[in-house]
Amino acid sequence: NIRVAVMGGGCSGMSYSLTIDTDIDDDDMLITLEQVKVYIDPHSAVILDKTIIDYIKTLQNEGFVFNNSKANTTCGCGMSFS
Repeated sequence: NIRVAVMGGGCSGMSYSLTIDTDIDDDDMLITLEQVKVYIDPHSAVILDKTIIDYIKTLQNEGFVFNNSKANTTCGCGMSFS
């Protein structure tokens, strides 16, 4: 199971979190992508609405990228926003 969440902190005030999690709450939102279960808590789901999570591999970077149209500002690493 994978958990996607938004947490306070980071350069710009809030940061994205992508973790493997076995603790599932009854109010978590579940999205199933093939055999992968993705859980999102209700608070994070509101902030992440319409966010696109992609995996990129370039000469300089490799990893998950969050494209959140609701973010006003982002930091250089792309993992923090406000």
